[in-house]
Amino acid sequence: MNQKNRLIILAGPTAVGKTALSIALAEKIDGEIISADSMQIYKYMDIGSARITRQEMGGIPHHLLDVLEPFEEFNVFRFQQMARQALEGIYQRRHVPIVVGGTGFYIQALLYDIDFSEQESGEALRAELEETARKKGSACLHAQLEKVDPQSARDIHPNNAKRIIRALEFYHQTGQPISLHNRQEREKPSAYDSRYFVLNDTRERLYEGIGQRVDQMMAAGLLEEVVRLREMGCKREMVSMQGLGYKELLSCLDGERTLEQAVADIKQNTRHFAKRQLTWFRRERDVIWVNKEEFHYNKEEILSFMLERCRQDDSGKGREATNK
Repeated sequence: MNQKNRLIILAGPTAVGKTALSIALAEKIDGEIISADSMQIYKYMDIGSARITRQEMGGIPHHLLDVLEPFEEFNVFRFQQMARQALEGIYQRRHVPIVVGGTGFYIQALLYDIDFSEQESGEALRAELEETARKKGSACLHAQLEKVDPQSARDIHPNNAKRIIRALEFYHQTGQPISLHNRQEREKPSAYDSRYFVLNDTRERLYEGIGQRVDQMMAAGLLEEVVRLREMGCKREMVSMQGLGYKELLSCLDGERTLEQAVADIKQNTRHFAKRQLTWFRRERDVIWVNKEEFHYNKEEILSFMLERCRQDDSGKGREATNK
């Protein structure tokens, strides 16, 4: 039996502090970072996606950042392909990959090597569903999904047209709910020798951090960034423009709400998003929760705990460490 490759995952809700911790961890274990974020992949979207700067990287190689045009579609299948390609190079360099982000579905797809081959066919059906979403809204499709796959309807937000369409497409192609398919795929053993950390904080501090981050984004020029994207031809129905901050400000620019309302909506929608992220991670198995409060908000204590867990094998026994 071949020995599995190592894979470290650092997940958690938005604005919890994953970025700084991931850099500190990578420095200790000769790591390279793969972004598991559905927005940071796009060019020209630095502020709204809270993308790490070159200076913040501290020389640590990063992958799947700032590589796609905002007009391109990015989904879980494409993430899986691009992440696998990045992993090959990292393993060849004998470094440790650290997958960092808050998109739990992307992480799950990579960790358990979920098969999406059946879901990437049927362009005519997809086009028909997309047209329905444009004409009647995603809520109409969500009602259809509720009839054939109630579990997916509970898991997917009514405004998330992309995931609703994918779920309906899979059902019509296979006759099987995608929720059942995904549950079966999740039951497979991990394709890697993995450690799955989820960084978390109290709800009060998390929500406070979200509010501060949105204010900082606005001060840094988020509105101007959205204006530039709009002038480039980016439209609200594009996948890239569905990101938090972008869709609300585009609505503001279209005169549908005031700037003050848009900023308030960004904060509220981001809080709701963080809540959904945590719900997702609580359902995942073999997760190692890292609650910042329990470590007295001491980054060195958190880092020491994570390094110790990285040294252990699956039985909890020690193994040779790779950290410096």
